[in-house]
Amino acid sequence: MVTFYDRTFESRFLLGTARYPSPEALAESVRRSGAEIVTVSLRRETVGGAKAGHAFFDLIKRLGVTVLPNTAGCHGAREAITTAQMAREVFDTPWIKLEVIGDDETLQPDPFALVEAARALSADGFQVFPYMTDDLVLAEKLMEAGCRVLMPWGAPIGTGKGLNNPYALTLLRRHFPEATLVVDAGIGAPSHAAAAMELGYDAILLNTAVATAGDPPAMAEAFAEAIRAGRRAHEAGLMAETDLAVASTPVFGTPFSPFAG
Repeated sequence: MVTFYDRTFESRFLLGTARYPSPEALAESVRRSGAEIVTVSLRRETVGGAKAGHAFFDLIKRLGVTVLPNTAGCHGAREAITTAQMAREVFDTPWIKLEVIGDDETLQPDPFALVEAARALSADGFQVFPYMTDDLVLAEKLMEAGCRVLMPWGAPIGTGKGLNNPYALTLLRRHFPEATLVVDAGIGAPSHAAAAMELGYDAILLNTAVATAGDPPAMAEAFAEAIRAGRRAHEAGLMAETDLAVASTPVFGTPFSPFAG
């Protein structure tokens, strides 16, 4: 079970809805992932025209999942705030995944605009899911702005590089034990997702690794299994690393021990 603001879900897998080869592939991927929350970009899905936008939104409604609108493509606080307000009207939800891009090459978030927009949206009644870098001070500022969910990247969007800085992600988890933390962006393989969950993260959000796979529904199912395995490993308690070898089988008292009398 994972809680986002005042709502609790069984699945710890949040799935994006862009770049699928067909609506059927998207629908089957959502079903096989077990995801109960999907992200939707208001700007990207309406750019193709009203007819295409309505068809897409109708598909999402039929899936019976919770929609997390996002402000993908926004480059400033005011633009992101306006997009969030439009999304609230369209989807009738206070939830918003807040993206404010600061660099077009890496799609790295603008930390200053992100905090500004998060503060304004929280004051306006939104429940903000900020897409951020793995910066501890930025996380602190976003929490102060009213965010109870943080979404640090594993690596830049769409790169598939996995967890570029496990140390920074570990620090975030330790520093904010009560916050809901989601690794968002850069996850390219189920093993990456499992590694993030083993660090104690609450959920994974990804899109490209499933949508662009040779078989998106099968990949969605693979990620779901990895996320569950990683969470179970964290809860079970991973063994501590050591610099020296430690024999798994004791030798004292065995018939072949060189120390036996």
